[in-house]
Amino acid sequence: MNAGQGFAEPHELWLEGAPALAAILAVPAGAKGIVIFAHGSGSGRWSPRNNHVAGELRKSGLATLLLDLLTPDEEADRRNVFDIDLLARRLKRAVDWAAHRPETAGLRPCYFGASTGGGAALRAAASDLRIAAVVSRGGRPDLAGEQALGAVAAPTLLIVGGRDEQVIDLNESAFNAMHCRRELVIVPGAGHLFEEPGTLDQVVKLARDWFLTHLEGPS
Repeated sequence: MNAGQGFAEPHELWLEGAPALAAILAVPAGAKGIVIFAHGSGSGRWSPRNNHVAGELRKSGLATLLLDLLTPDEEADRRNVFDIDLLARRLKRAVDWAAHRPETAGLRPCYFGASTGGGAALRAAASDLRIAAVVSRGGRPDLAGEQALGAVAAPTLLIVGGRDEQVIDLNESAFNAMHCRRELVIVPGAGHLFEEPGTLDQVVKLARDWFLTHLEGPS
């Protein structure tokens, strides 16, 4: 099976290892890259917002991998939900896993993080030159830590809702700590979850364009 072939529709599977992680993989024919999703606290592979984003990205020829970064037992301990190091290690494990599967081995990985997942994605991207691009939606990139932020080489797009004032400040601080190509976009009228009409569609367009630009051109 060649890269970009197979699993055109979302397919449930497991990332082997200790522990095994439940995931949903979809690889449209001729995929240009793979977007690995880092969900926020209390969310997982069935997140309605992230599944909506993933579905739209697939229409543009991007493979998607949505996975539970924690097992149900691990989620029961709230400390794990905010353990950015643990979540980042799981994301890097997902990149390694995708690199060795026949249908995704030729696809350069990207991260899409939401809420605390934004911090985990950036921690995972630090010093990892395999990552083509990172997008954070309503994220907490500050949780990655200043050292990790300074080590991120992948072009990074930070998207924040205009009504999410505290998170805007945190994203601005993280933006200033980074040295890679980066942009901060504030979506007018959007709250933290981008539930307002049309706001999540703006996120989709921004993320899609960012990923495709940096997958198709030099990083």
